[in-house]
Amino acid sequence: MTHWVSMPPRHHQPEALLASLSTERGRSDRLTHTEHLPAREARYAPWPEGIRQEVVAAASGLGVVLPWAHQAEAMDLAAAGRTTVIATGTASGKSLGYLAPLLSDLLTGTEARNGRGATALYLAPTKALAADQRRRAAELVPDRVRVALYDGDTPPQEREWVRQYASYVLTNPDMLHRGILPAHPRWSSFLKSLRYVVVDECHTYRGVFGSHVAQVLRRLRRLCARYGSEPTFLLASATTAEPAVTAERLTGLPATAVTEDHSPRGPMVFALWEPPLTENTGEHGAPVRRSATAEAGYLLTDLVHGGTRTVAFVRSRRAAELVALQAQEQLGQPLAARVAAYRGGYLAEERRALERDLHSGRLLGLASTSALELGVDVSGLDAVLLAGYPGTRASLWQQAGRAGREGQGALAVLIARDDPLDTYLVHHPDALFATPVEATVLDPDNPHVLAPHLCAAAAELPLTDADLELFGPSSAPLLPVLERRGLLRRRSDGSWYWTRRERAADGVDLRGSGGSPVQVVEADTGRLLGTVDAEAAHTTVHTGAVHLHQGRTYLVREFDLESSVALVSPANPPYTTSARDVTSIAVLSTDTTEEWGEARLSFGSVEVTNQVVGYLRKRISTGEVLGESKLDLPPRTLRTRAVWWTVTEDQLLDALVPFDLLPGAAHAAEHASIGLLPLFATCDRWDIGGVSVPLHPDTGLPTVFVYDGHSGGAGFAERGFRRAVEWLTATRDAIAACECERGCPSCVQSPKCGNGNEPLDKAAAIRLLTVLLAGAPAGTAPTTGEAPAPTD
Repeated sequence: MTHWVSMPPRHHQPEALLASLSTERGRSDRLTHTEHLPAREARYAPWPEGIRQEVVAAASGLGVVLPWAHQAEAMDLAAAGRTTVIATGTASGKSLGYLAPLLSDLLTGTEARNGRGATALYLAPTKALAADQRRRAAELVPDRVRVALYDGDTPPQEREWVRQYASYVLTNPDMLHRGILPAHPRWSSFLKSLRYVVVDECHTYRGVFGSHVAQVLRRLRRLCARYGSEPTFLLASATTAEPAVTAERLTGLPATAVTEDHSPRGPMVFALWEPPLTENTGEHGAPVRRSATAEAGYLLTDLVHGGTRTVAFVRSRRAAELVALQAQEQLGQPLAARVAAYRGGYLAEERRALERDLHSGRLLGLASTSALELGVDVSGLDAVLLAGYPGTRASLWQQAGRAGREGQGALAVLIARDDPLDTYLVHHPDALFATPVEATVLDPDNPHVLAPHLCAAAAELPLTDADLELFGPSSAPLLPVLERRGLLRRRSDGSWYWTRRERAADGVDLRGSGGSPVQVVEADTGRLLGTVDAEAAHTTVHTGAVHLHQGRTYLVREFDLESSVALVSPANPPYTTSARDVTSIAVLSTDTTEEWGEARLSFGSVEVTNQVVGYLRKRISTGEVLGESKLDLPPRTLRTRAVWWTVTEDQLLDALVPFDLLPGAAHAAEHASIGLLPLFATCDRWDIGGVSVPLHPDTGLPTVFVYDGHSGGAGFAERGFRRAVEWLTATRDAIAACECERGCPSCVQSPKCGNGNEPLDKAAAIRLLTVLLAGAPAGTAPTTGEAPAPTD
């Protein structure tokens, strides 16, 4: 029996696939560990009484005669009106767990006089996932339950129909925030009948983005109450720690978690893979391994050549393009036509075409960013390649679980990047296979997040004192601040209302991207190629940058900051580009401090000033630096939260770190600690940054900072502060275990370093961290750790 079958399964044995990739091709020395995960038998349960026979019959037609036990448990909880989060593994049928009760109620609602006695809202983090869920829902119910997408790609003429007639509306938090809530009078009949709200892939709502989504859901609950409805929230998540706590923070409602997975699983072979050292040397003569991206290209080529359906997950849009291009060039026609890239920034028609080709099986190999980690139901995959640790164990298992989704055996290969976290993990497999997944970190009370949502809520309906409990304890003290800024005004009846002519919702950037996306436009034709997030634009589409789109290479001719446009021209340079920046940091306030003997660990608010000042041109084949060009871009400031530690002059003497070695020691310790924080906080390296200062003016001491890369903070630095002993112990151990002599990308060098990885002193960093940890509070057992990322 299969669940959600989209094409016939293939039966490539994972052990044979791994042997083909490694032993038969002389690569066995690259395997650092092989984990064999056993198959799991299914456990079934009867259909709950409230599930309509039409849904049961449709599910049976799809091969689902009985639900798995965890699906039935979720259905019972949903029918009872309980906020429920289903946190089971990939391909465990979470969708059916919430769709069966939801669609049953919608079917009953079609019997009302207006044909819409009950409605439901579905929220997904990506458009692809919403489109896939629309197909699933349509498979389970008759056409009289009107299922519709409502997102940025929905034509204007369809939007009015959706508002007036759709029973089940599938959208995303951004559209809910900008398009539905501000226009709630036009959605009144839909909101009045709202029975369920589905929040899919809720583990992705973390950090600042998750905090914004939590406030959007509170605004939704407030408007529903205004129209007389109280919807049940149903959430689906990858396996994470404390899923009920996450659900409660997102929705503001008590939640029940369904966590025991009773779906069948085929055996999986999970290999840890370290690319070989190359003959090239990096900055300051450091040994350099082949990049995870290049290695993924070779392995994808081999797998596709053998007829193995494979997805290679990569960390960036550029890497997705490069891996697909490499495989296409090595395969040649006709197989090259069966390999493609999939990433954000594509136009809607390009995304939909790729999704259709993947479903149909026309595509045999795909290089994808995490955009595919969530959304499309990719059945029948034989193998998954992960080009670099995806930042959290939850994402690791989510991506690996894309293979073997029909019960057959599967192969997953984690290919280490040349950085501290990945190197640590492929040599410490227990950190992956014997360690629970992380808890999702979000902070809805972050005032930088909450304030604009209070304004948006007041614009939707004037705020009253009764609303403040819904928005959290930080809301009451924020209202007078917003009044002083001229954003809100208090009426004589005590309510607060929005004072401006512009839309309040337009002032909130849910994804924390720092502004409108930058449009990438072909200069000679005016054709829009795609977009780049505002926060990444200074480093990726500056004047002179090399930009890849759908396998074609472009040079940025001009980056227009005022109009948020990057003009590009086709080119084929023999180099890539890498931005260089400088960062300074100031302490604004200190929330809490721990004495570590003479050393001190602190957590508080900081202001970070960052400026991109130039870029390097590096030869594609070797990474050799060909030259550096200057840039004149304005500095950007960020007020955020940070953890920092200081040591005294006496401690430096004890550690044999004289002042001339201190800059290199602190800088190396900063890089490595940034690299390992994701093992302890639900973040990746792009969520955080760091600064090291031999004598910081605010502390008067040598200081190393690690900060959240989002305005107001995202909770990552605070998690580092709470688990500092384990985190910094893992940092020191990772540096000490590296076999290089003076420091390399696997331990203390950072690809994002604005100072060109100069100065760095590996040996002095180990001594510095040792003397710091000598004064740490006892009683916390050191554990293994993960990797974050610098804006260093």
